[in-house]
Amino acid sequence: MRYLHKLIISILFISIGIIISQDSGWKGPVPEIAAELSTIAENFNKYEVVLRPDKDAPEWWAGAPTVVKDDKGIFWMAARMRSPEYPRGLRGYEIRILKSKDGINFNQVHRIRREEVPIPGFERPALVIDPVTKKFKLYACGPWQKGPWSIIKFDDADDPTKIDPKSAKPVIQAPEKMYTRDASVIEYKDPFIIHAQGKYHCYIIGYVRKNERIFHYSSEDGEKWEPVGDINQPVMDLSGWHNFFIRPAAVLPLGVGYLFVYEGSSTQWYDPVYNLGTGFGFTFDMHNITDLTTASPIAISTTPSNFYTWRYSDWLWVDGEIWIYAEVSNENNSNEIRLFRVPMK
Repeated sequence: MRYLHKLIISILFISIGIIISQDSGWKGPVPEIAAELSTIAENFNKYEVVLRPDKDAPEWWAGAPTVVKDDKGIFWMAARMRSPEYPRGLRGYEIRILKSKDGINFNQVHRIRREEVPIPGFERPALVIDPVTKKFKLYACGPWQKGPWSIIKFDDADDPTKIDPKSAKPVIQAPEKMYTRDASVIEYKDPFIIHAQGKYHCYIIGYVRKNERIFHYSSEDGEKWEPVGDINQPVMDLSGWHNFFIRPAAVLPLGVGYLFVYEGSSTQWYDPVYNLGTGFGFTFDMHNITDLTTASPIAISTTPSNFYTWRYSDWLWVDGEIWIYAEVSNENNSNEIRLFRVPMK
């Protein structure tokens, strides 16, 4: 397994330089990159901002990007826009749909306001192109009909600009308790969805006694979903630097398996609910995942304040490069979507 660890890390050539903490009033440990990971490369020090929040102010966030490239070479992005004017946990006020010819310069072409669904708030969406029909599938999450957070889906559309907010319906919801003291998942949120190995795979956050864990569902058609394995068994553990939360980010096909990108936080960090770093796992079968970055995250913000957040990343192969869209924190506690491009030739 040590050889596999080195192989995958060497293939990717990705890391971040060690970050020097800034004085933010927090006197405890801060996220940092382990020395063994910091020398691989410095690709994540370079980036382009592709979407900023509607206000350049603390707690205004543009983030949770999901990006696809269609058969005509057009890039489509769905992102969650968030404002501090609403209660924490319900700050996502719209899903914004954007279009780009080059994957860098995006223009807004559609938006889905939470009032249109209606739903109290959004978090991460998931945009997927059906490999057979070529139609666009858009998933989202939020408290469904005043109940727990659920994964919702809009009707398929030939063009993302035609996605109907009123067509939303729940497709993955928390199971009913089997008995009074059952410690089962009570909510689901933040889907990442990929079509691989002949079916759709959905990795989501499941709340279990207020802990965020990663759960895996699969589907033949993207409509009806079933848990892979035991419905209450997460696919990765709370341990090491991700002993507070661990959440799915993305899955990148490598030809000899899949890079499983996850995010997490430590009980020792400032506000670990929102202060998240990103790490790597590896899987052959899309379900059994080996953690490759046990010592530390491999990606944290290079522009931190008291938050080092680098999360909600989506990873794509584009013309011999890996393109990574991620939500990253700024010095003023705003978040923006950045594009990192890693040449692989």
